[in-house]
Amino acid sequence: MKVTVVIPNYNGQRFVKACFDALKKQNYKDFETLVIDNASEDGSYEYIKDNYPEVKLVRLKKNYGFSAAVNKGIDLSKTEYVILLNNDTEVAPDFVGELVNAIEESDDIFSVSSKMINFNDRSVMDDAGDLYSVFGWGFQQGVGQDIEKYNEPMDVFSACAGAAIYRKEVFAKIGKFDLKHFAYMEDMDVGYRARIYGYRNRYCPTAIVYHVGSGTSGSKYNAFKVKLSARNNIYMIYKNMPFLQLVVNMPFLCTGFIIKYIFFNKMGFGEEYKEGFKEGMRMMHTLKKVEYRKEFLQNYIEIQKEMIRGTFLYVKDYFSRHMEIQTFMLEDLIKNFKSSK
Repeated sequence: MKVTVVIPNYNGQRFVKACFDALKKQNYKDFETLVIDNASEDGSYEYIKDNYPEVKLVRLKKNYGFSAAVNKGIDLSKTEYVILLNNDTEVAPDFVGELVNAIEESDDIFSVSSKMINFNDRSVMDDAGDLYSVFGWGFQQGVGQDIEKYNEPMDVFSACAGAAIYRKEVFAKIGKFDLKHFAYMEDMDVGYRARIYGYRNRYCPTAIVYHVGSGTSGSKYNAFKVKLSARNNIYMIYKNMPFLQLVVNMPFLCTGFIIKYIFFNKMGFGEEYKEGFKEGMRMMHTLKKVEYRKEFLQNYIEIQKEMIRGTFLYVKDYFSRHMEIQTFMLEDLIKNFKSSK
């Protein structure tokens, strides 16, 4: 076997049939599937066991979170590559094969992110690889935009671990997913570390997956997610930025924190954002920083350039997305006006 598909599961019974049926239809066959179950209580573990006997199942004693589950899967896999896949997905028949082809293009590729498309509206993107900005904002490239805009492969800041392939041997150098993250931004953190070590993260438009999104947490924005994301963002910055880079970016980071607080406060999650931010500041000293090495200097420079580029792309994506929404609303308004005549 060349690839292990690792699927973390927590109370995902409503998703698993579509997910596992799609994996059975893969054109590429040289892979095995491993499910790490975080002590599900909805019968999903039993359902997988009864209906998909080819799938290897490991059940944890409690819900240890995404990071612990995928780390367990990485440790148990015996293959050269590991694909991490959310349970709220449905992959296209060439998904596994295309990811394998993409990562084998070069030995300096650590991860490859797939073309994630909105499960319920398959004309719009969910994620074309993750980017990072000088404001400390990680974001899904292309989210909410036309799928035809993202048909070219490219380097990205990090892969979205909801549907991505990783070169397993690199984890021994950079470390696996940080357990203190529990969930959220752990994939960007590990992608950041890979960049520091000189590896690349790629986006593959021919590896297609349809993604429900927030299948476990239940919604795009909720108190749990806002708090952990705020905390984990502080963790990621503290761990990966050397002192000089932190000083350079500090005015932008502070601006980003303020804007995020205002945004979430308007949505009713201001207190959760503050709690997460404070916890991150209070506990960041307990995390292991990436050791600064002189030989990584050029990599840090490239990362800074990528963060600046990511800032402009975020602005471009934001206005493009909102222009499309306004155009759609205007067209709908004209259509309704004409029909009322």
